[in-house]
Amino acid sequence: MLNVDLAFQKLVGLVRPIGETERLVIADAVGRIAADPVTAPIDLPPFDSSAMDGYAVDATNLDSVAHFEVVDESLAGRPATHALSTPGKAIRVFTGAVMPKGANAVVLQEDVAKHGNTITTTEPIHRNQHVRQRGHDVHRGAVLCRPGTRLSHFHLTWFAACGIEEVTVSRRIRVGVFSTGDELAERGTPLKPGQIYDSNRFAIISLLREKAAETFDLGCLPDDPDVIANALRDASLDMDLLLTSGGVSVGDADFVKEAVERVGSMEFWNIALKPGKPLAIGTVGKSLFFGLPGNPVSTLVTYLLFVAPTIDRLGGQQPMAPLTLTAVLEGGVKHTAGRREYLRGTLRSTDDRPTVAPTGDQGSNRLATLAGANCLIVVNEARHNIEDGELVEVMVLPDEGAHLVVDQERALP
Repeated sequence: MLNVDLAFQKLVGLVRPIGETERLVIADAVGRIAADPVTAPIDLPPFDSSAMDGYAVDATNLDSVAHFEVVDESLAGRPATHALSTPGKAIRVFTGAVMPKGANAVVLQEDVAKHGNTITTTEPIHRNQHVRQRGHDVHRGAVLCRPGTRLSHFHLTWFAACGIEEVTVSRRIRVGVFSTGDELAERGTPLKPGQIYDSNRFAIISLLREKAAETFDLGCLPDDPDVIANALRDASLDMDLLLTSGGVSVGDADFVKEAVERVGSMEFWNIALKPGKPLAIGTVGKSLFFGLPGNPVSTLVTYLLFVAPTIDRLGGQQPMAPLTLTAVLEGGVKHTAGRREYLRGTLRSTDDRPTVAPTGDQGSNRLATLAGANCLIVVNEARHNIEDGELVEVMVLPDEGAHLVVDQERALP
């Protein structure tokens, strides 16, 4: 069996970014991978502006007590028409408004006493206080993001503030998804004796919606090596990546590995991983191929560990390590050295440090213990049993990224 880290290194060597690009308006670019550098076309802000509501003044050579006559006002979008050309003058200014000519500081409105058109302050005034300098956020020509950056809502908001309307991104990765097995039935149809509903194809397609991918649901293939081989060969003509679930173990009815070897090549198979040992990776035509295990939890874990970063890399994004942290294990776990194991767990916050507990029976068919999890507990292949109270590595599941450690007992209803 191949070590998980070595398997990932071998996989990285197989992946070549597609290199094809398209131009998109930024409203359509969320989650896409930047293909070219994006640079700022303007300074941001494009002028010196006030960071607070108050009074714009010239802070040069001021005494501790200062009196000013208010001669104008500067509002956001409506600059003052006067300049501070003589000492002792001030201009009312509001947050985001242009700093008047001759002004170099803002006195907060709560720090002055106002009498008619005159203000008095006894607080020290320093040059540039409460002033946002032109280019304070970014200067014209600065790089906002580099090729390979996954464009988030926050990147695109920054682009919008700079007046950028379009960006060049890698085209979506074309992913074809099959499931395999005579025992599988489609949702919404009655189950025949010995059948189960196909959840793996649904799970993969659902997860792919979070990626810069164009997903093709290619249906369920029977346990027939000729049908599987022909379907994979035909799909490889249009796909960058082919995914199947089931049929890659060593059973008499596991035909996917054999089919791939007939129409393509198998690069490696069998990973020292639990769940997910029978993961198969190869090529069919110009398509990369992943044969994911049939047990549903194994499918999901191998997708997260191997397929998701492959899609990123195909789009030009550099592989990134998953978000991990250290937590105190509650309850202990049994483990036999030899395979790296990913246990479904619940991560919680405490007053001292995060704690984590397995969600129950870790059988690879138990979707119930995955539905209740917000993380995976990583047990190194060299470890044996882990005792209650030991520190463990925890990999945060993608949907939990916005709330990493939640104490369910303290959560709002």
